[in-house]
Amino acid sequence: MKPWLKNTVLVVALLAFGAARMPFEAGLSRELRAAGLFPPPLEIGTRDKIGQTSSAVALGGLRTLVATFLNLRAFTFFTEQRWDDVAGTYGMIVDLAPRTRYYWETGSWHMAYNAASYYLNDSKLPPLRRREAWRSSILRGRAFLERGIRNNPDDWSMLANLGFLLSDANKIQAFRDPNETFAAAADAYRRSYETGHALGYVRRAWLYALARVEGREAEALALARKLHAEGAQNRTPTLLVLLFVLEAWENPGMDVAGRAIELFGSAEKAYEALSGHWLRTRERFPVFGVSAALESLEKMLSIPPAESIFSQPVPPPAGPDEWFRE
Repeated sequence: MKPWLKNTVLVVALLAFGAARMPFEAGLSRELRAAGLFPPPLEIGTRDKIGQTSSAVALGGLRTLVATFLNLRAFTFFTEQRWDDVAGTYGMIVDLAPRTRYYWETGSWHMAYNAASYYLNDSKLPPLRRREAWRSSILRGRAFLERGIRNNPDDWSMLANLGFLLSDANKIQAFRDPNETFAAAADAYRRSYETGHALGYVRRAWLYALARVEGREAEALALARKLHAEGAQNRTPTLLVLLFVLEAWENPGMDVAGRAIELFGSAEKAYEALSGHWLRTRERFPVFGVSAALESLEKMLSIPPAESIFSQPVPPPAGPDEWFRE
C-alpha cells in the first residue's frame, strides 16, 4: 500500500474512533458532573477575569490552585476595604471551586457581615445611602450563600449558616418581615439537620427559630419536648425557657411558677432564667406566661418593688431608623 494511502486510512480510522467515543465521553462527563466528581466547564467570562496564565493553569486541571491564589487576593481586597472587588473575586473563586464550602461561607461572611458593618459605620455617607449600602451588602451575602447551597444541597454547614444569617437581629431581621425570615431560618436549620451530618446545636437552633414563627407554636412545642426528652445535652437555658413558654401557650391555666421551678430546679434559678428572657426583646422570642411567672416568683422570693424585673426599662426592638440617624 502506498504511504499516502496508508496515512489516509489511519486518519479516517482515528476520526471514526473519535466520533464513536464522543457520545460516550459526553455522557460520562455529564454523569460525573451530576455526582460532583467532575467540575463544570470554566465559563468564558471567568477565564477572561482570572487572566491568561491562570486560565491556562485552571484548564490544565489545577483549578483549586488558582482558587487558592485568588483567595489571597480577596484577603488583600478585604484589608483595603474594597468590597466590590472582594465580592467579584469570590465570584471567580467559586466558579473554579464550586464544591469547596470554605469559599462560599467566607465570601458570604465578607458581604453580609464585614461589608455591611463597614457601611453601617461609614460616617462619610449620608444616612439613606449608608442604609441602602448596608442592606444591599446583607442581601448580597445571603444570595451568595444560597447560590452555594444550590451547588451543594447536602452541605449541612452552609444551610446552618443561612439559618444563622436569617435569625440575626442585626441583619435581615431588621428590615424584612420577622415572621417570614424566622420561618426561612427554621427551614434552613431543618434541612441542615436532615442531611444527617449536622452538629448537635443545629436542631436546637431550629427550635429557636421555629418558636418565633407566629402560628407554628404547636410544631415548636413538639420539637422542644422531643429535644428535652433526649437528655441533658439539649437542656440549655434557652431551650428550657422556650419549653416553658410554649407549654404556657398550650395551657393558659398552667401553674406557671410551679412549672418554672420544676424545669429549672429552684425558684431562684427560674427567676434568673425568666428575667433574662423577659429582657431579650430584640430577639423577638415569645413570652407566654413569663410575666405571670415572674410576678409569682417575686412574691415567693420577697423581691422588693425597687429591685423587680418590671422596674427595669425594656427597650423596644432596635431597627435601621435608629442606626442611621444623623
